[in-house]
Amino acid sequence: MKKILITGKNSYIGTSVEKWLSNGYIIDTIDMKDSTWRKKDFSPYDVVFHVAGIAHIKETKKNRNLYFGVNRDLAYETAMKAKKEGVKQFIFLSSMSVYGLNKGIIDENTPVNPNSAYGQSKYEAEKLIRQLEDESFIVTIIRPPMVYGKGCKGNYPKLAALALKTPIFPRVNNKRSMIYIDNLSEFVKQLIDNCSGGIFLPQNADYVNTSEMVRLIAEAHGKKIKMTKLLNPVLKFMNLGIVNKVFGDLVYEKDISYNIDFISFEESIKRTENS
Repeated sequence: MKKILITGKNSYIGTSVEKWLSNGYIIDTIDMKDSTWRKKDFSPYDVVFHVAGIAHIKETKKNRNLYFGVNRDLAYETAMKAKKEGVKQFIFLSSMSVYGLNKGIIDENTPVNPNSAYGQSKYEAEKLIRQLEDESFIVTIIRPPMVYGKGCKGNYPKLAALALKTPIFPRVNNKRSMIYIDNLSEFVKQLIDNCSGGIFLPQNADYVNTSEMVRLIAEAHGKKIKMTKLLNPVLKFMNLGIVNKVFGDLVYEKDISYNIDFISFEESIKRTENS
């Protein structure tokens, strides 16, 4: 039975993966907010899943160094410790943000070009950690798109709150790569079972349409919401960054991604809203 150490105690993704793997694996979690983790013995573990990091806070000049200190330096130090103490596989949770795109299609020719401290710190961590890989130390990089599920942070809860308040919503035919937390957790399980190394781009099997997502959220609460194209011109006058994040197209080309259909999109919304 494999022993797994998850760094980032009480993190949303870490806690979710811990629950998903609790049957069939020995799971421990560790807090990385102070220096006590450095005294932890990593040698009993087959896998370290590093999820500790900074996200979902507004970037400023003052906190830029914090992103690099946590998302890059702490991750690299953890990976070095894992390798030194004999851990076989190190899984690093990176992000789609390393590509630096707010809209478009990410394919095999899309360069990594982060445009934020978050994306840059994640990518620099990737490069440092991958230098540690050898025959006895497998490095696994995961670059998920937006992760959603019960209790998540980010844009999903904002859309869910809006879906329950507004009687109408713009009908937009966009496509977004997203991944439901249980689909991500199952994917992590497969990476561990197969001792897979490399860079992985997981997503739901189907692209998500923002209008359809809002409709399903409302439906899960027994509420009907009217979709109309009459509101679409208003979007042009809104903050461009927000509009692109919510209504623009941003997808992984399916030929380069792992398209997970363990739980369907409709079922994932039901579970998120009703569980």
